[in-house]
Amino acid sequence: MKAKEIRKATTADLEKRIVELKKELFNLRFQLAVGQLENTARIGSVKKTIAQMKTIISERTE
Repeated sequence: MKAKEIRKATTADLEKRIVELKKELFNLRFQLAVGQLENTARIGSVKKTIAQMKTIISERTE
């Protein structure tokens, strides 16, 4: 997701999406440990998206 798309979403939607992304990140890390992960760049992109969403949520609360 791009920052503009993230900013359009509500805070509740972002929090739900963060939970989903954290589950996905856990699964990706598990696949990496087992040796089944093919796209290792996906881990970085998921982490980046989570960080962007958390940043936007914190901007809204200030």
